[in-house]
Amino acid sequence: MLKCLSLALAASVALAAPFAPALAAEPAPVAAPAPPNISVLPAEAREIVATVTVTGTLTPRETVTVGADVDGLRVRELLVDEGDEVKAGQVLARLETDVVEVNLARSASQVARAEAAITQANALIGEAEPTLVEAEASLKRARALSEKGIVGQDVLDTKVSAAAGAAARLASARQSVALAEADLAATRAERAELELRRAKAEIKAPTDGLVLRRVAQLGQIVSAAGGGLFEMARDGLIELDADVSETALGQLRKGEPAKITAAGGAEVTGEVRLVSPRVDQASRLGRVRIALPREAGLRVGAFARAVVETARTNGVAVPRTAVNTGPKGDFVQVVVDGTVQTRSVKTGLGAGNVVEIRSGLQAGETVVAVAGTFVRDGDKVTPVAAETLETAEVTR
Repeated sequence: MLKCLSLALAASVALAAPFAPALAAEPAPVAAPAPPNISVLPAEAREIVATVTVTGTLTPRETVTVGADVDGLRVRELLVDEGDEVKAGQVLARLETDVVEVNLARSASQVARAEAAITQANALIGEAEPTLVEAEASLKRARALSEKGIVGQDVLDTKVSAAAGAAARLASARQSVALAEADLAATRAERAELELRRAKAEIKAPTDGLVLRRVAQLGQIVSAAGGGLFEMARDGLIELDADVSETALGQLRKGEPAKITAAGGAEVTGEVRLVSPRVDQASRLGRVRIALPREAGLRVGAFARAVVETARTNGVAVPRTAVNTGPKGDFVQVVVDGTVQTRSVKTGLGAGNVVEIRSGLQAGETVVAVAGTFVRDGDKVTPVAAETLETAEVTR
């Protein structure tokens, strides 16, 4: 019995052997390829802040040059140095006044002499006036007696001469007073000039401010036409003076806030004070001035950078790369259930790497990070989340 089963099995194997290669060559089913990976991220509801970056130099808002108003005096004392804060009227330097003091003493004696001369001349007037009155009265009586033949012509002539002499002496005394008063006025004017010269020997700050530069040196002989002795920033106010492109200039407005950073310094907050109404035809640049707080402690002449906030809004934001432009306008590519859908949108405020979507997209919808580059409408994709809105990159 066992022998019969063995023979039957051997016969079955022999019959199946010719068909074995055909069965082994039959292919296995092939799996469908996975959709390509594409970087995506959700549209975010967020605050969008548009900025303009400008660079320039820190300068005083208004430079005040302080010089001497006198000539020929030597610098005797320097009371402030560069970097000092000063108040209006504060003495910055003193000049030598020895010669002025000598001339003032001489002028004082001249005033005294002129006043004495006036007193003396007035005394002569006091004597001459009654003498003239008496002489004229005596002459009047002599004429009356002469008409009656009581006195002779010689007596009348004497009286006439006496009256004329009294009148001449009075006129002379009055002239002496006038001359003495003129001398006194001239001497007083000279003294006032000397006192003014002495006062100007103190070089004072015309306004509050910060001393930026000290040119004056001890022993220097000053001149009114010789340039300034000190340079100040009026009220200590410093600004960022920058030239910007005409495109950026059109976005800036007076009063807009700015963050300013100088080389090696901390960030401070300022605001746009001036936007130039003109653009240079050659360079196509316009001027902007950004005011800084007094306590900023920044250095005049230093290079600085400012980021000016030009607009702020709340809305739906996506990366700029997620928005493309076609024949029908701007569009984004939205991924819904692994399928790409092209959708028209209306853009708004742009800020850095992001742009506002005002219509056509809702917050939370998933968009392709770089629109129109790797996928088309209807493509199947495998979405891969980007890190953040600002750092979205394509993953291929």
